[in-house]
Amino acid sequence: MGGLIDGFSVVLEPANLLYCLAGVVIGMLIGVLPGLGPAATIAILLPITYGVDPVSAIILLAGIFYGAQYGGTITSVLLRLPGEASSVVTVFDGFALARQGRAGTALGVAAIGSFVGGTVSIIGLSLLAPLVASVALDFGPPEYAALSLFGVLLVATVGNGSRLKAVIAAGLGLLLATVGRDTFTGASRFTFDSLNLADGIDFVPIAMGLFGLGEILYNLEERHHKLHEPAKVGNAWPSRSDLRQARGAIGRGSVIGFVLGVLPGGGATLSSLVAYAVEKRRSKQPERFGQGAVEGVAAPETANNAAATSSFIPLLTLGIPANATMALMFGALLLQGIPPGPQLVSEHPDLFWGVVNSMYVGNILLLIMSIPLVGLFVKILKVRPAVLAPITVLITLLGVYTVANQVFDIFLVIVFGVVGYLMKKFGFEPGPLVLAFVLGSLLETAVRQSLLIFGGNPAGFFTRPISGTVLVVLIAVLALPGIRWVLRRRQKELV
Repeated sequence: MGGLIDGFSVVLEPANLLYCLAGVVIGMLIGVLPGLGPAATIAILLPITYGVDPVSAIILLAGIFYGAQYGGTITSVLLRLPGEASSVVTVFDGFALARQGRAGTALGVAAIGSFVGGTVSIIGLSLLAPLVASVALDFGPPEYAALSLFGVLLVATVGNGSRLKAVIAAGLGLLLATVGRDTFTGASRFTFDSLNLADGIDFVPIAMGLFGLGEILYNLEERHHKLHEPAKVGNAWPSRSDLRQARGAIGRGSVIGFVLGVLPGGGATLSSLVAYAVEKRRSKQPERFGQGAVEGVAAPETANNAAATSSFIPLLTLGIPANATMALMFGALLLQGIPPGPQLVSEHPDLFWGVVNSMYVGNILLLIMSIPLVGLFVKILKVRPAVLAPITVLITLLGVYTVANQVFDIFLVIVFGVVGYLMKKFGFEPGPLVLAFVLGSLLETAVRQSLLIFGGNPAGFFTRPISGTVLVVLIAVLALPGIRWVLRRRQKELV
């Protein structure tokens, strides 16, 4: 309780309040602009946060992340164009409501659901994170090896899109993590005799290239011809009948979002999809979904905000990012010289509780600002991507240079920008690559240290309760598709 109270004293400092407000507003803005999501924005802003106080920097970036979850709703409802991947499901019923002249109702329900889902998740984060961190203090290399492997493989297999392509992207990320000198033997690996690669590839150019430049190039091509006239927004406060209809979906969406946000590979997008599917399955009139059902907006919007908050738990307590955006937050903490993990709660309580409590404040700011600013966001939607893109590219290239004053980093951003563009174009998500890159170093170091402990015997991982349990669960998850295939085949043979 003491930490919670101290956290409010941190976040209520004028500078931190300002960063919280700036993060939420930037998050809503980039959520409104289709294509430039929170991952790209955080990647672009990483160099700027380098010179900011660590607590303020993470408060800013966290505000961008959960602020974008609501911003993406606006374009989904008004333009049938999700500004964020987690708002894709909202398009179905949100745009249908807008066509019925009820765009304000959809946005109002989304704002209330986002607030409730975010608040429930913050309370869960406040209660659970210190407990998880205290348990994780006893973790050794075998436990970290098992958790890292779990994170990489689950993100590769449970994420969105093609599993094969996600596995390939994760494999590429692991390969990039090996570039540089071997920390155990000092031997050079994949450096091609380049001194610039001797210390490995830095996280910032990869993140800014794949998420920043790559997204900009892809969206210039994809979105250029897709500008629509936004629908008009009337009364933005839902009626009592709408709220009664939405309350169950908001309650269930909060729980689903919180649970799936914690899991590696879960995150806001998967949570919104599952919450929508649950509501449609529970409904006595499933045919209403897609035609303007209020629950079809409430459930995904509640779930994606709850998931955005709870995904901080594995990052802040275990040092394991649950999704691509958390991998960027991981990089932001490292840039500040603060390694994420169980020690963060005890060694940097001001940062931990300051960031957690900033979410309470940020959620209230979102609820207050979301409806009045809709008119402004509609005007912003009319700015052409061809105007914004060159400015963003310039900021990206200048930003990466300021981190280490190395021209080579600009070259890396351009290379990874082209790679990111090609990945998006051919259906490869950059998220698994970045996450595998972040976890790759931890995974390799933990596995090799563990093998030294076990005398080179891999079976030793199964002799420790936590690492053994995690690996057994991992094997079960990987075997599940094969078991389902066998069962379906037997059913067909019986028929």
